Amino acid sequence: MTPLMMALAGGLGAGARYSLDAWVRPRASKRLPWSTHLINISGSLLLGLVVGLGTGDLWHTIIGTGFLGGYTTFSTASVETVHLALDRRYGAAAVNAAAMLVLSIAAASCGYALGSAL
Repeated sequence: MTPLMMALAGGLGAGARYSLDAWVRPRASKRLPWSTHLINISGSLLLGLVVGLGTGDLWHTIIGTGFLGGYTTFSTASVETVHLALDRRYGAAAVNAAAMLVLSIAAASCGYALGSAL
């Protein structure tokens, strides 16, 4: 039953990602893929929170691996960085890659600290 619940949660996470991206992308600057940043940073914060809570139970797996695995998107961030570089926007590509990494790790750390404190 766990794999089925994880698959369902992953589908819901992917749907949430798609919906948020579809709402943010037309409203944001075209200089960087801001919707992907928002998705990956918020997902990192939430995963840090889930792990920090330390439940280690079924819901940890379903929410962390399932929903947040479907919600966050490292592959899209990578391809968007490649597209920036292919467009010869090397500075934007470097900023995109570095900002995504640093801010996502910072968000995960904050989420973990908050979850551990609760």
